[in-house]
Amino acid sequence: MRPLKLVPDHTNIAFLKHRVVAMILSLLLLGGSIVLCFVNGFNLGIDFIGGQMVRVTFQQPVELDTLRSQMQGFGVEDATIQTFGSDREVSIRTPLPEDSEAADAAATRLRDGIQQAYPTAQIGAVESVSGKVSGELFETGALALGLAMLAISLYIWFRFEWQFGVGALFALFHDVVLTLGFFALTQLEFDLNIVAALLTIIGYSLNDTIVVYDRIRENMRKHRRMAMADLLDLSINETLARTVVTSLSLGITLGVLLILGPDVIFGFTAAMLLGIVIGTFSSVYVSAAILLWLKLKPDSFLPKDVGPQGAERVRSKELP
Repeated sequence: MRPLKLVPDHTNIAFLKHRVVAMILSLLLLGGSIVLCFVNGFNLGIDFIGGQMVRVTFQQPVELDTLRSQMQGFGVEDATIQTFGSDREVSIRTPLPEDSEAADAAATRLRDGIQQAYPTAQIGAVESVSGKVSGELFETGALALGLAMLAISLYIWFRFEWQFGVGALFALFHDVVLTLGFFALTQLEFDLNIVAALLTIIGYSLNDTIVVYDRIRENMRKHRRMAMADLLDLSINETLARTVVTSLSLGITLGVLLILGPDVIFGFTAAMLLGIVIGTFSSVYVSAAILLWLKLKPDSFLPKDVGPQGAERVRSKELP
C-alpha cells in the first residue's frame, strides 16, 4: 500500500510572497486583542479572584435575572451568576467569608436554597479559594509565562543568531496575546487550566518554529547564493509535511474533545485548538518573515576566522 501524502513531494508554495499582508493581519489582531484585554477584561475563575463557586445544571433554561433575585432569599449576597457552556448550566460565584464556619454555612444555604427552588437541578461541589491564595496564583502564573518566553528566546539567540531569538520571541508573544484576546472576547472562564494551556501553546509554537529555523540554518549553509526570500520559502516547504501532519493530528483530537469532552476542560481544549492554528500560522508567516526584515544573511554562519577572501571562497563552494 502506498503511503498517504498530505503534502506532495517538491511542493513549492511562495509563502513569503504574502508576508506583508500576513503581518498586517497579525498586527491588527494583536492590537485588537490588547484592546479587548483592557476593555473587556477576563472572566477570571475562582482560582484567581477567590471566593466560592458552584456549578448548577437545570433541566430547563433558567432566567439569570430571576435566579439573581432568588439569591437574596437564599441568604446569599453579591452573587455573580453566568451561564457555563449552555443556557441550562450556570456558575454561581460568591465572596468567601473569612471565617471557615461562616463559609461552610454560606455554602450550605446556597445549596439548600437552590435545591428547594429547583428540585431537579444537579448541584456540583462548592469550590473555595481564599483571596490571598488566588492573588499568589495569578502572579505566579503571569511570572511563569513571562520567564518561559524569555528563557526560550535567550536559548534560541545563543543556539542560532540574535535574529532568530527576536523572531521566536515575537512569535510567542503573538500566539499568547491572540489567545488571551480570544478569552477576552468570548468571556470563557479564565483559570489555572488556561495558564497550563498557554504554557503548552508556547511549547508547541516553539517546537514548530525551531523545526523551521533549523532547516533555514541548514539551507543557509547549502545555498549561499540563493536569495533570502527564496531560501526561507524553500525551508518552509521542506518542513511543510511535518507541520501539516502534526497540526492536523492534534487538531482532530482536540476537535473531538471540544465537542464530546466534559465541560470542565472546554476552555482548555478551546485554547489549545486555537493555539495550534495560531502557532502554525506564526511559524510560517511571522517568525520566518521577521528574519527577512532583520536582514539575516548566509554570512552569519560562515566560520569566524575565514576572512573576506575565505568567505568568498566558501560562497563559491571552494571550501568544504
